[in-house]
Amino acid sequence: MTVALSVLDLAHIGEGETAADSFAASVDMAVRAERWGYHRIWYAEHHNMPTIASSATSVLIGHVAARTSTIRLGAGGIMLPNHAPLTIAEQFGTLETLFPGRIDLGLGRAPGSDQRTMRALRRDPTAADSFPQDVLELQGYLTGQSRISGVNATPGYGTNVPLYILGSSMFGAQLAALLGLPYAFASHFAPDALEAATSHYRREFQPSAQLSEPHVIAGVNVIAADTTEHAQQQLLEAKRYRASRMLAQGRTLSTEEIDALLASPAGRQVEAMTRYTAAGTPDEVDDYLEKFVKQAQADELMVVSSAVDRTAWLRSLELLADVRGLRA
Repeated sequence: MTVALSVLDLAHIGEGETAADSFAASVDMAVRAERWGYHRIWYAEHHNMPTIASSATSVLIGHVAARTSTIRLGAGGIMLPNHAPLTIAEQFGTLETLFPGRIDLGLGRAPGSDQRTMRALRRDPTAADSFPQDVLELQGYLTGQSRISGVNATPGYGTNVPLYILGSSMFGAQLAALLGLPYAFASHFAPDALEAATSHYRREFQPSAQLSEPHVIAGVNVIAADTTEHAQQQLLEAKRYRASRMLAQGRTLSTEEIDALLASPAGRQVEAMTRYTAAGTPDEVDDYLEKFVKQAQADELMVVSSAVDRTAWLRSLELLADVRGLRA
């Protein structure tokens, strides 16, 4: 498997923790991931989610970048309809100026929130309709070829921060192919259209100034542990956590009640979201990823650790780096 391995950090706020604890954990993980040989780390824009601390995505990227040296850092992604393209060009132009050659800008069109939060963000419900035009406007600011006469991003002008289109449907694949941009598929939580989307993207890709050949990044959940049993136990705990957060909000359930919830139709639907999950010993995870790369037609994997325990999360990333020889 000759693909790059990267990490999606969900900036999780654990039970009894604060956002400051989450940021400290993100820095610790990034320092380790850099040492272990991972290619990049991305953070996603989410709002009004009490367990995710990456809402001010560009600020978090800058915080981590200042405490690391070489690893690429970026947004996976910025939900562009929440923002004016000029504002994002200025933010990421600033990051690129401060940390040259290390910054990525992944773009999505989802709100990253619920309907009430969309209103609190002052987001126009139709904003997603102009996503392709907004991507081009943003690209113009970053390449120094503004599409709005007399308006430039400072910083941002001519920084050429690389853009990535994120998606979980055919729309993102079509747009990324048309614009000649890398495509990142969210198969770690939205698996259904993976093969159709990546096939279309590769077939229809149009070379661009940024990219001469298609580049697919596919998300995959990974829990590597010293034993299969430990990995499977971590996976079960992750499933219980996900089910309780998504299906039992505001309620405290026993383990038995959560397991019953997992066995329900709604629980099985939640579990199906993580269809692409590798859990086991390093060799077992490696074998799974070999097959997944071919299925996803991926050039790069964005690893998501769903382990609830931070120690297990870090151990998983370390074991995966070792089995893939990233530090060699």
